[in-house]
Amino acid sequence: MPARQVDAIRFEQPELAIRTHPQGVHIEVCVEVVGRFHDRGWRRYDKQTSALSDPVDMPVAMHDHRVVAQALQTSHKPTAVDQGRTDALGQRRCRLGILDDVVVKRHDPAGARVLFDGDIGGIPKRLIPGTIALGAFTFTMDSLPGTPQIQNIIPTTFFKTNTWAAPWLGVIGGVFILVVGLAYLEWRRRQAAAANEGYGTDHTNEPEEIAKEALPNPLLAILPLVVVGVLNKVFTTLIPHLYGASNDVQLAGMAKPLTTPVSSVAAIWAVEGALLMGIVTVLVFAFRPVSQKFADGTKAAVAGSLLASMNTASEYGFGAVIASLPGFLVIKDALKAIPNPLVNEAITVTTLAGITGSASGGLSIALAAMADQFLAAANAAGISPEVLHRVASMASGGMDTLPHNGAVITLLAVTGLTHRQAYGDIFAITCIKTLSVFVVIGVYYATGIV
Repeated sequence: MPARQVDAIRFEQPELAIRTHPQGVHIEVCVEVVGRFHDRGWRRYDKQTSALSDPVDMPVAMHDHRVVAQALQTSHKPTAVDQGRTDALGQRRCRLGILDDVVVKRHDPAGARVLFDGDIGGIPKRLIPGTIALGAFTFTMDSLPGTPQIQNIIPTTFFKTNTWAAPWLGVIGGVFILVVGLAYLEWRRRQAAAANEGYGTDHTNEPEEIAKEALPNPLLAILPLVVVGVLNKVFTTLIPHLYGASNDVQLAGMAKPLTTPVSSVAAIWAVEGALLMGIVTVLVFAFRPVSQKFADGTKAAVAGSLLASMNTASEYGFGAVIASLPGFLVIKDALKAIPNPLVNEAITVTTLAGITGSASGGLSIALAAMADQFLAAANAAGISPEVLHRVASMASGGMDTLPHNGAVITLLAVTGLTHRQAYGDIFAITCIKTLSVFVVIGVYYATGIV
């Protein structure tokens, strides 16, 4: 399939935090920086809520990656990071694709440059999707505290937490995923080497050659990501102090001011501010290469933003329909039978994520329908809402990456591979990610650490 067509069908599965009120629907749209910073396979904020008899008020924080992803691509920052990690980490340990949407955004996935290198022994290209899945779909998405992914933001609306909830449990889960995932991929590499299987031939969507001297310093290239992470923490702390419990805005023609509870939107505002500063960082340090292709890049960014906006609405409708079906009620009632609140939450969220093929979709449906039940059970058991947040966030990124998942389909399309060739490794990473949730639950009950 031509690269333009692949880009046109990129899944833009929005992801959003939900508050249910009988007044109407409110959608906020913002622009995201640095390739959506590992948002599960390019999905946006697509909060979905259960069907209600009244209209639903749903503040939607939808991050569109295309503006900054395009800016980074034209300045060759992803390639600089890709080649830089090769030098810094060693050839066999540099294959973890973390800049997911930037690395796989175009028809020239950067990971192929490393795997094809003859000095490494010609690692099979079919291992690229599994490697990117480990780096982009797992611990960077919802395990590490402070990650600005929607899966880490949705629970803040329901549990009144922030993106840094249960930091130690998140770190423990992230380390488990990274260690076990890398061990699995290394085992697969050794299997291929023993069978004398090389990179392969006649592949499609191969990387373009880029002059190495034209690349920026790898540390400078990764600076926007650092800015986003640091400022997300800073804004998370500052916003509640600056705005208080609520923020009132008096608009022309309104008899009463518009009141926004800060606790329900502080995490979203913090991420939006951090992303905007990340954009500024890109422009400051790479203005010339970005400006040279600004017109074409803007066209792609605007088109992607509009597509994401439409998909936000369609994902919301899809979630409402699913939640109104008799089958959903059967599943919901069956899951209530699980006595342990954390295990109940984990199984509920990951099951619904698998059914919908969307981490954010399954998480939104589960919490919109059952968050009060989870909180009541947790309070009765003396469990902090922060633990509920982290378990729900990590569980959403478990079984969502089944074959029908949009991230999986696009990842395989962009790398020029098929489900038969490469999905097995993606599924193995999916199982590792799902297992990590129960490891975290076990650690919490064994140590009480949060």
